[in-house]
Amino acid sequence: MNKKLLFAILIATTGLSACSTRLNPFNWFGRSEEVVVPAGEAREINPLIPTRETSLFRRPEAEYAGTPVLQIKEMAVERVPGGAIIRAEGVAKVQGAHDVVLKARNGGIPEKGVLTFDFLAVQHPRAPQGGPEATRLLTGAIQMTDQQLEGVRTIQVVGESNARQTRRR
Repeated sequence: MNKKLLFAILIATTGLSACSTRLNPFNWFGRSEEVVVPAGEAREINPLIPTRETSLFRRPEAEYAGTPVLQIKEMAVERVPGGAIIRAEGVAKVQGAHDVVLKARNGGIPEKGVLTFDFLAVQHPRAPQGGPEATRLLTGAIQMTDQQLEGVRTIQVVGESNARQTRRR
């Protein structure tokens, strides 16, 4: 009897590991694909427009001076307990870019099932342009909860010249 139970458990776990993408947690989102960004789609952050009101009792926060990275090379959604980590790799215009942020558009509220992030980094205009791509690679990530990802069918990361997206299977 004990061998039969062990055999049944072995068959069940083998069967579940080969299940369709709806039940297999490793296939939650597919591989990313490159998408074309229409001209003017990459949004610039204007540091002159405050995003938050200041008050007498709160110190004004320094404005984030990030601009979109030149190109998105790779993007992945990695499942973690209670949500997912969205990770992207991009190439900056200049060497020495830092302070990387994946900033959600629309306050993180998906539009028609699409959750869009801008891949931003602080890039100094007087820094050396170009150079080897390996010296300009940046990686950014953001953690999202299951509640934040509810109703999301596609996740998109946008750079200046392209975007990458992945769809839920």
